[in-house]
Amino acid sequence: MQAFFESTQGKIAVIAVIVILLFLIMRGGKDKKTDVRALTVSALLIALATVLGQIKIFEMPQGGSVTLFSILPIVVCGYLLGTRRGVMAGFCVGLLNLIFGPYVIHPVQLLMDYPIAFGALGLSGLTRNTKNGLTKGYIIGIIGRYICAVLSGVIFFGAYAPEGFNAWTWSLWYNLTYLAAEGILTIIVINIPAVKKMFLTLKEQMN
Repeated sequence: MQAFFESTQGKIAVIAVIVILLFLIMRGGKDKKTDVRALTVSALLIALATVLGQIKIFEMPQGGSVTLFSILPIVVCGYLLGTRRGVMAGFCVGLLNLIFGPYVIHPVQLLMDYPIAFGALGLSGLTRNTKNGLTKGYIIGIIGRYICAVLSGVIFFGAYAPEGFNAWTWSLWYNLTYLAAEGILTIIVINIPAVKKMFLTLKEQMN
């Protein structure tokens, strides 16, 4: 599978899935109305998440890194546009990462490390209409991604656990290290009064 996703055919297949997801984002919910604004906002946030994901402050030796707020754009997408669109935008980011740097050893690992892990960030939409909705949504999203990373680490990368650790304890601590570091920093930033007010204003405008 690794060879397929590194091939031209594999990249074309991934791009085709991304195009379908963007079309679904543009289409509304039950009314199926076209929403070009939702598509535009989602595309911008997907691109921003992908670019920020390439800016690594610290990279872990066996995968995973602290990035320049790359988790935040998809969380914001769910916060602004709702859970359905946020999850699909996250799928797109995961698939784009599959194009730029695939590491695939099993179909389930592919899903857990790429579309599902990033799609979980869109669960931020669940708290979009509550007090401190962005912060709560960010926590929900990053926990979802953490769960995917831990499970993938236990099932597929447990052999890399150092002596003295079993697969579970190693995966729990290893993935917590970089996700918690970026998460804490991001939560501090989004709760700066001016930043918090900016996101509230954006959400009101989108509604």
